[in-house]
Amino acid sequence: MDISTDIWGQLAVEASQVYLSDGTVRSPFADTTIEKLPDKVLLHIFSYLSHREICRLARICRRWRQIAYDTRLWKNVSLRPEVSGLHVGSLEMLLQLISVRFGPTLRYIELPIELITHTVLHELSAKCPNLTHMLLDFSTAMQLHDFSEMQAFPTKLRYMCICLSEVIFMEGFMRKIYNFINGLEVLHLIGTYEKCEEEEEEIYEVINVHKLKSATPNLRVINLYGINFIDDSHIDAFSSNCIQLECLAVNFCNKVTGSTLKTLIQRSKRLTCLLMNGTSLKSEFVMQAEWDKCALLELDITATDLSTECLVDMLTRIPTLKFLSAGQINGFNDSVLKLWMESGTTRPLISLDLDSSDNITDEGLLKFVQRHGQQLSACCLSGMPHITDQLWMSILPLLGNCKIIVMGTAEKLGVNIHVDQLMDTIASNCGNLERLELRWDPDNLRFSDKSQKAIDILRVKCLKLRCMVLSDGRYYETVKANFERADRITVVRTTTCCRVSPYHLLRNYNDLIFN
Repeated sequence: MDISTDIWGQLAVEASQVYLSDGTVRSPFADTTIEKLPDKVLLHIFSYLSHREICRLARICRRWRQIAYDTRLWKNVSLRPEVSGLHVGSLEMLLQLISVRFGPTLRYIELPIELITHTVLHELSAKCPNLTHMLLDFSTAMQLHDFSEMQAFPTKLRYMCICLSEVIFMEGFMRKIYNFINGLEVLHLIGTYEKCEEEEEEIYEVINVHKLKSATPNLRVINLYGINFIDDSHIDAFSSNCIQLECLAVNFCNKVTGSTLKTLIQRSKRLTCLLMNGTSLKSEFVMQAEWDKCALLELDITATDLSTECLVDMLTRIPTLKFLSAGQINGFNDSVLKLWMESGTTRPLISLDLDSSDNITDEGLLKFVQRHGQQLSACCLSGMPHITDQLWMSILPLLGNCKIIVMGTAEKLGVNIHVDQLMDTIASNCGNLERLELRWDPDNLRFSDKSQKAIDILRVKCLKLRCMVLSDGRYYETVKANFERADRITVVRTTTCCRVSPYHLLRNYNDLIFN
């Protein structure tokens, strides 16, 4: 929304002018309140608020209520209160909101299970013709509503996210929407990985992936996250029908072994991003894929059990790899780094994540960074107790172009980390830094009374820094207070609620975001 520069100019000029009244200095603008701001300025201010806050402001006065109900403030709506969305008490209230407040401006909506009914979906299709993004949360469902009478569904959807239940079969609902979703470009199916217990329970295939792939031939991005029944046959099904496929994510689908990787690479000529964190990849299957003929740019094989031989074979054959996450792999060692560098396929690399790679030595990492550090935009060497501030002091001058850096381990160390020197070195060499995380235990961090100066230098020189994550402790409180005094209150966070990831550099990062 464009705000007239004349308005702001007038405010600035009048606020800067003063006059004398009864011997006191006053501004002619001193009596002006927010009530005198034009509606379009208030609307712009409201646009920075959450819907919960907007609803509270609607109670202030009639004018603010009218502005709060402007449909331009209701383009993206979450009705899931457990994830900071609004709570809607009844279907009747939601139907009224769709008709009166959402209307043609609605682009994105999140619905919990109790609000997913055929009448709500019919009303959305009729009253919200520009709805392109939808999330349907069935994760807590014990029983579905009756969809036998459903005849309409939003037809312009480009993005759809379905949070699956462990026990509710979705076919009755899905059968009704297949004819309406053939324009989908981004599909998220979210499983119950984060809710599962260690005890073995019977696994149900609650959604028919083979039918779903036939109804969605235009998919570019597919994210199958933490679904306990997804296996290689489902990957094969999508690759057989989705010729536009650019990004496939199967993170934490532990039944995926890689047996259809060869077919996937052969069919999906546009595939540039493959994310397989926490899968059960087998080295023999991975080595069968024709990596030298693929267009892959981004690869995540974190927490897989691939052998050293397999890693060397794969990395030395991918010609265009820019992004690699390969942490928590016992087979990743110095010889993998050495042979990968010698092959020449490391030249395009801009992001490297080797979290918890205990079999890589300081010397091996130093040689790699000395050769490729200047080209890296992300460097994550966390979770390794033997990587201390001494190595980081050596390699930080080589990471001048880095936007993302993650260092340290949560394990208590036998040595101390001199964090003031680290801050000075980061500030002096990493002016482009946007995200930084130090995972060291607070008891291992050593800082002096002059640490405020080091933090000041970091804050002043790293102006692009938008996220700095530290373990909760004295140093965290010191850094947080420093940034808050400079009115940068959202930068400093704790490791208990935030983690820095190189995923921000993925080409399809915005499409991969869910929940």
